[in-house]
Amino acid sequence: MFHQIKTKKMAASITGITIENLEFPAVVTPPGSTNSYFLGGAGVRGVFIDGGFLKATGISVYLEESAISSLALKWKGKTEAELLESLDFYRDIIKGPFEKLIRGGKIITLDGREYVRKVSENCIAFMKSDGTYNDEEEKAIEKFRQAFQEQHFPPGSSVFYKQSPNGTLGLSFSKDGTIPEDEHSVIDNKPLSESVLETMIGEIPVSPALKESLATRIHEFLKIENFNIGN
Repeated sequence: MFHQIKTKKMAASITGITIENLEFPAVVTPPGSTNSYFLGGAGVRGVFIDGGFLKATGISVYLEESAISSLALKWKGKTEAELLESLDFYRDIIKGPFEKLIRGGKIITLDGREYVRKVSENCIAFMKSDGTYNDEEEKAIEKFRQAFQEQHFPPGSSVFYKQSPNGTLGLSFSKDGTIPEDEHSVIDNKPLSESVLETMIGEIPVSPALKESLATRIHEFLKIENFNIGN
């Protein structure tokens, strides 16, 4: 269920984003939670084919309200360009002591097995480069892949990744933009959990547009005194 913003002050600041046929609301309630998360940013992911850009998914990142106070300690007062150009800023989002909910909405039809193959390859490549890919991560990747084996994603369907500071990664699936009440599966592995978001907004991002959106919006949120999404 999507929560509506309850304060006029914040209604002007936290807005939803539309990408193709995908609507990303300003505030949502993640699976298995009663708390509201705000939309940190959203952007398209695609591939270049025969000289053209094919839009495949729209990716959004929702954050706990406490994310702003956490990020403000280091980033308040920085320019939007400074945020966009700093890998440390994005790493502070990825590794921050607050929950995140990532939604990957499908613009084109994608097979679950093919989708998870590419995602897991990216995650493995990063973990190996970071020196965090060991036996436990290999087992976690196998469980991650298994969760997608029977999935099929028509346009408008979504994958949700709920990331907790303690290192768990919750997976949920929806045939549209609605958020399931319960998680499909939970994987307890911090390197894998962090690598999912790292591949999206880290040093080699699959969605530069998402990185830009996060920098732009969070820069504005950091200007707001007593940031509150009106739970």
